[in-house]
Amino acid sequence: MTRPVGNLRVRRTQKLLREALIELIEEQSFDALTIGQITERAMISRAAFYRTYQDKYDLVEQIFAEAMNALHEAIGELGLEHPPAIWMTFFEHIASYKRLYRALLGRKGSPWFVQKMQMALIELLAERGRLPHGKDGAIHPIHTDTFITDITSAMIVKAITWWLEQGEGYSAQEIARRTSRLMAVFFQEALTWQ
Repeated sequence: MTRPVGNLRVRRTQKLLREALIELIEEQSFDALTIGQITERAMISRAAFYRTYQDKYDLVEQIFAEAMNALHEAIGELGLEHPPAIWMTFFEHIASYKRLYRALLGRKGSPWFVQKMQMALIELLAERGRLPHGKDGAIHPIHTDTFITDITSAMIVKAITWWLEQGEGYSAQEIARRTSRLMAVFFQEALTWQ
């Protein structure tokens, strides 16, 4: 069965806009970008942009939503009893979208997106987060206390940003293992606060 030509045009337009957005963020800051620059780089009309997106924030929101859907699908099969596999899958996801995350979380990105990423991580931690704690390796749920989850999400975003800015000197598996160990130490201490 063939797809309607209009659907292909919409998907092509979306792809061109997303590529243009990332290229421009790599060159200048997200906050300084205009719709005119994005549409000019993508070689599409402003009307085509506004048929799909309200503004540059909406464009990023939709790109991020698609990335998060892909992440949720990837970890959907993994049970909560396998936290290392969840974190490995998470960092493999980051690696597969590295250009997007490097642009949006890096120095030329936007504090708005950093906050959006942290909120998505808080939701992921609340939904899926479990880590081994203590010498016995017992699995404990991550508490959804605002202070603890805020620090955790900021720590993970910093780990992602550092990893991507270093040119991925560590594999996704290695950064997942190191970040998971760091979080386990943090949560082990946080458990004593209650």
